[in-house]
Amino acid sequence: MTELKNCPAPAKLNLFLHVTGRRADGYHLLQTVFQLIDHGDTLHFTLRDDATLRRVTDLPGVPEESDLIIRAARLLQAEVLRRTGALPHGVDIAIDKILPMGGGVGGGSSDAATTLMALNRLWNAGLSKQELMDLGLPLGADIPFFIFGETAFAEGVGEALRPVKTPDCWYVVIEPGVMVPTAAIFGSEQLTRDTPVVNIADFSSHYEQSQDWTGFGRNDLQQVATKLFPPVAEAVEWLSAYGDARMTGSGACVFSAVATEADADAVLAKVPAKWTAWKAKALQQHPLIATKL
Repeated sequence: MTELKNCPAPAKLNLFLHVTGRRADGYHLLQTVFQLIDHGDTLHFTLRDDATLRRVTDLPGVPEESDLIIRAARLLQAEVLRRTGALPHGVDIAIDKILPMGGGVGGGSSDAATTLMALNRLWNAGLSKQELMDLGLPLGADIPFFIFGETAFAEGVGEALRPVKTPDCWYVVIEPGVMVPTAAIFGSEQLTRDTPVVNIADFSSHYEQSQDWTGFGRNDLQQVATKLFPPVAEAVEWLSAYGDARMTGSGACVFSAVATEADADAVLAKVPAKWTAWKAKALQQHPLIATKL
């Protein structure tokens, strides 16, 4: 095998996001449900004759050296060298990028996770899912979730994952047109850091009783983000007319669940032209896991 084309890197939504404490090293302790959705970037991998790792697609504002895609590829290449004593072939990596940066939908993390999974196959590296998750964690707390590959109840800094069932619904997502830096949100003195701990049964029983996650928990980061970035607050207010709208991750994207694709289309038809908006269906499993990559 010399190439892997059309490898999906799906987005995620945080159905709720609680900050329950802070570790001595400064990392925040979180509880969340990561929901996979069928909207995301697509990556293409082609082996080279040398050992060079290249991103062949220009991404404005993202230098190749700092791109999580290249950093993840280098980590895995180094790990293969350590294990086998042989440096695997380099790779040209192209990306069809549609997910926004600073949007809270996990675009960069999902791209890195797809890179690790695809190159593990392309190089016949043989790392297990857990080994790939451990390799990706230092690059970003969301990366292990995408490699885990299932909608998950997450704790710790986001790396302690358990599969959870979520509603089979559609989502309307609005991009408010701003990029929210995660550090600015987590560094704010206004951030709530002591939300009481819940357990997976709390979430599951709520879903079983209502067949909807609406009303469960909140996003603790939303209050800070909406104060710092008024367009996020405006999007939340507008979308709230059609359901329980909330921000995902540290922002800026705002979403609401609807029952059917037709319901999503009806809301999208009314979204003000100043915003980018799209629909996505809930996924229970990462597409690459489903195809046994």
